[in-house]
Amino acid sequence: MTILALEIGPAGFAVTRVADDVDPDEVRRIPIPSGGAWAACRDLLLECAEGTEVTAVGIGSMGPVDMAAGVVAPTQIPEWRAGFALVDAVQKIFPIALVQLALDGVCLALAERNFGATSAVSDSLSVVVSDRIAAGVMVGGFVVVGRTGNAGHFGHVLVPGFDDLCECGGRGCLEAVASGASILRWANSQGWVGNSVEALVGAAQAGDEIAVSALNRAGTALGRAIASVASLLDIDLVAVGGTVAKSGPALWKPLAASVATHARLGFLTALRVVPSELDLLGVLAGAGLLAMMAQEAAAQVAD
Repeated sequence: MTILALEIGPAGFAVTRVADDVDPDEVRRIPIPSGGAWAACRDLLLECAEGTEVTAVGIGSMGPVDMAAGVVAPTQIPEWRAGFALVDAVQKIFPIALVQLALDGVCLALAERNFGATSAVSDSLSVVVSDRIAAGVMVGGFVVVGRTGNAGHFGHVLVPGFDDLCECGGRGCLEAVASGASILRWANSQGWVGNSVEALVGAAQAGDEIAVSALNRAGTALGRAIASVASLLDIDLVAVGGTVAKSGPALWKPLAASVATHARLGFLTALRVVPSELDLLGVLAGAGLLAMMAQEAAAQVAD
């Protein structure tokens, strides 16, 4: 009996077998190809299954998603933008498996609540800031899914003071300002030469003014968006992870200052923003948990 977890993220496809936890040494990853995305994803799933009987698959995908229809439509995969029936496709290669799909942010929130930084509270926001921005919300101890499964699209919260064009077609979205790709694009437009967040962080630490400004800009936007969502949902803890979150004080200091400036209502005085405890495995761990929960629920119904 094998349970698989699949993550569809901006960095590529990631698959692992699910046990009590997700071991980073056991995760298999490939970049998303320019064509034949499903064929590459299918091969990775079959490789990880290694001919065993797969009984459940949990999928955490960047959105938009349609949970009821089992369809994903991520803008970062052009051939899937109009909608790809991912659940049906996975079901065809693992006919007896229970296949569960959720937004990557929902999976992240599940993982943080069960294994990570938000386990001690009932109301929280879990955020991953990498090449894009994903998030999941817990309210009253339950993850918020929404009507179509897209609750938690934190990257498309509008940030006051910014007018950057977003990939979604709007302007001023958090993702257009604070995602890794957006930070680099802005820094390059200002004359900084480099092609990675890691290099930008190093340049900021060395005192490069453009690099410092790029991370300050991103941290400020993140703080404003966090304060807004915290005010809306009355949450008291935010966990932030992802590659950009590893930027250190150049990002976290303006983030904290921005939260302090804008989270002013009395019920927000206890609001804390902390690093994720799951490093880069949050979405995959949550997808695995999704699969295990589905299998346990099916077993209870059978009994």
